[in-house]
Amino acid sequence: MIVGENKPIEEIIASVNEYHNVLVVGCQTCVAVSLTGGDRAARSMTEALTHAFKDSKPLHLFETSMLERQCERDWIEPFFDLPEGIDAILSLACGAGVQTMADAFKGIPVLPALNTTFMGALDQPGILNEKCVGCGDCLLALTGGICPIARCAKRLLNGPCGGSSNGLCEISISMGREVECAWHLIVERLKALGKLDNYEKISELKNWSPGGSGGPRQLIHPGETPF
Repeated sequence: MIVGENKPIEEIIASVNEYHNVLVVGCQTCVAVSLTGGDRAARSMTEALTHAFKDSKPLHLFETSMLERQCERDWIEPFFDLPEGIDAILSLACGAGVQTMADAFKGIPVLPALNTTFMGALDQPGILNEKCVGCGDCLLALTGGICPIARCAKRLLNGPCGGSSNGLCEISISMGREVECAWHLIVERLKALGKLDNYEKISELKNWSPGGSGGPRQLIHPGETPF
């Protein structure tokens, strides 16, 4: 899922300062799991901003609303009506959600309340770990279902490097926590699967341009027409 973290409240206050009737819109899907986009987060943000502007002149008003997904136009346009008088939207969604909202409401500024950080997995309650960067050239079939691009600090296609020690990455010291070496994990997984010969296969340099041709990527499902 996409993971987001709150922008510093000072940055959010500065971004909404020129507006006087702001709608705080939460997103109930990905970022809700990271506790930054759901109903509770939206209400907390509304309360924080109301408190921050309690003595402002003229008065700043903040309202709260929710959408199931802000990244889908079909969830926005048929079901979502802006309250009268709203002059800005503060979106608690990922960057894709903010941009989709901005396209749907072209006459109103849509401001981000979150920084989109990574695509991760909920490995333990309250702990999400980065596991995918959306590189467009998936290697998981060769690496035992462990991504070296997302999980190796150096994004090595053929590892491990000399900084791996006792199964840990050398960045563990600077991070203040144990960071497992992705390539150690890959080797151990391949052993368990009886696929250690995959380790001998050399991966060529990746074409890092989106889709290999540059520009933003697009997926059109068969039988579907873009809105």
